[in-house]
Amino acid sequence: MLFVEYNRCGTCRKAKKWLVEHDIEFIDRPIKDEPPTIEELKKWHELSGLPLKRFFNTSGQLYRSMGLKDRLKTMSEDEMYEILATDGMLVKRPILVNGDTVLVGFKETEYESLL
Repeated sequence: MLFVEYNRCGTCRKAKKWLVEHDIEFIDRPIKDEPPTIEELKKWHELSGLPLKRFFNTSGQLYRSMGLKDRLKTMSEDEMYEILATDGMLVKRPILVNGDTVLVGFKETEYESLL
């Protein structure tokens, strides 16, 4: 299981704590140091069943400074993948990848049902 996170993110810390408390083994990957590739994003997007826009960290400073709220409306999926892959801080986190299941963000009920 892969856990993609940013260590200064409160939601990521909550999710990581939940995994540790439930004795669930995972590989920890810092999103800032190792941002997802376009190929990973495409695979995770497909497996998640979520709209691609849900992969953007809409509360991040970089998202706001780039004016992505308005720009996303006219972008193709390929353009969105390219932008997401440029900087891990643009990607919503944490991301939990477990086989054919991908969870974006942290909701305890989703983690419980998956694990």
